[in-house]
Amino acid sequence: MKRGIHPEYYPDAKVTCSCGNTFTVGSTKKVVRTDICSACHPFFTGEQRLVDTAGQVERFIRRLEKREEIKAEERARLEAEREEAEAEEVEEKASEKPEAARKKVKKPAAEKKAAGKASREQSAQKASKESSAEKPKKASRRASPKSTE
Repeated sequence: MKRGIHPEYYPDAKVTCSCGNTFTVGSTKKVVRTDICSACHPFFTGEQRLVDTAGQVERFIRRLEKREEIKAEERARLEAEREEAEAEEVEEKASEKPEAARKKVKKPAAEKKAAGKASREQSAQKASKESSAEKPKKASRRASPKSTE
């Protein structure tokens, strides 16, 4: 062991329980105070009792209640935001409807198909023109078949 880095060890440290039981153990503290020992712990005594140290149950219940309050506030806030967003959407749709009614003129299905086909043909022609203009034709790399005589 290195010297000077370890705490002092007391082989005869006195342990005192809240029930009044005392015993000695080895420890780095001279006196140790505990709330529960083997003489009073329900596991060792066989008793069925609730050990509540410093109101832990009450603190836990308060935390649960606070959590529920926070969740309720969050739900209320989200619901209010959702209602506001829906109201804004309704207002936008109401203002857009007259314009949309004037703009929309339905074309028959046959006209739509013809227009789509024409635009596809035009784009295909442009693509073929661009590719032929950019790349000059290269000579074929295949060798002509040699005749064997």
